[in-house]
Formats: sequence, C-alpha cells, structure tokens
Amino acid sequence: MMALGTFLRKPPLPPGSCRAFWGWLNAVFNKVDHERIRAVGPDRAASEWLLRCGALVRYQGSPKWQQDYNALPTGPLGRYKIEAINATDSCIMYRGFDYLDGLEHVTDIRLEKCMYIQDQCLQRLSETNNLQKSLQQLKIISCGNVTDKGILALHKLANLEYLYLSDLPGIREKETTFRVLQQALPKLELELDLE
Repeated sequence: MMALGTFLRKPPLPPGSCRAFWGWLNAVFNKVDHERIRAVGPDRAASEWLLRCGALVRYQGSPKWQQDYNALPTGPLGRYKIEAINATDSCIMYRGFDYLDGLEHVTDIRLEKCMYIQDQCLQRLSETNNLQKSLQQLKIISCGNVTDKGILALHKLANLEYLYLSDLPGIREKETTFRVLQQALPKLELELDLE
C-alpha cells in the first residue's frame, strides 16, 4: 500500500511555475479587444478591462467607485464616462493601455502597488492624446519598476496639476528628474515621499 501512495503522489511544481501561470493569465486579462471597444464604446470597454484586472473606476457625476465587473451600469452607448481610475494592487500592464485611447474625461489616476507598471507604461500614458488634455492628478506609489525615465516621460501631460510620488526605489536621480519635470510643467504641484 505504501508504494502505491508514493507512486500516486504528484511531483512538486517547478520553482516559479505558479508565478509564470499568473503572469500568463494577467497578460490574457490585458489583451485589447478592439471589436469590443467599437461595440460598447471606449469607456465601457476600458471599465471592463480595468475591473477585470482588479482596478476600480468612477464615472462622471458619481461618488461611487465601481468594483464589481458584473455590476457595471448599463445604458445607452456613451452614457457613463470614466472620470477616475484607482489601479491599486491591479494587474494592469502596458499591453492593455490601448483601452485608454478613447477616454476623454479621466482627470485622476492612482497607480499603487502595480507590479506590471514600468517606464514603458508611463511613456504610453503620457502619449495618449486624450489624457494629455484631461488628466489633472496622478499618483504613483510603490511601483517598483518605475525609474527616472518613466517619471520624465510624464512631461507630455500638459494639464497635469498634481503629481504624488511615493516609495519608488527605481528613481535614482531625484533632484535632476524633478527639476526637469518642473521646468516642463511649471504649474505642476509635485509631492514627494521618497527616501
């Protein structure tokens, strides 16, 4: 009997295989569905993407944060416009940032503890024409893959009024980076909590 139990026991998973599985699944969640964007509009499609990845959205005129994918409001195409995004602990990544292209009313984004956010994401964010016009507040907290290069890329967000940066160990040239950013965006209020 003992030999049968030993024989039926599953071999241990190779190191890192669970992490690889979750990385693959998160990449699937971030895949952009352009047909869906055309069918339901950019705000609805972006809401679905963000909630699928664990983020929250708030619509114009509403104080309530949407967090349940199955409870997203329905209504006529274009009725609900995303005003704020809270991506705390979410799995959003560069691959899904095409969903941001059609958003015209986003004024506030919070990226906190987002393990897939990196310089390339901030560059993409700052190159999104609609966000260059609408985004006023941005908070980047505990995103370990963000470096000076990513922060400097934010200079294209012409209407950015407030930038909060905290716990970003990848930022090495703090004084130079922030001086250059302040010169590019003179109206920017920059709040730092970096060591």
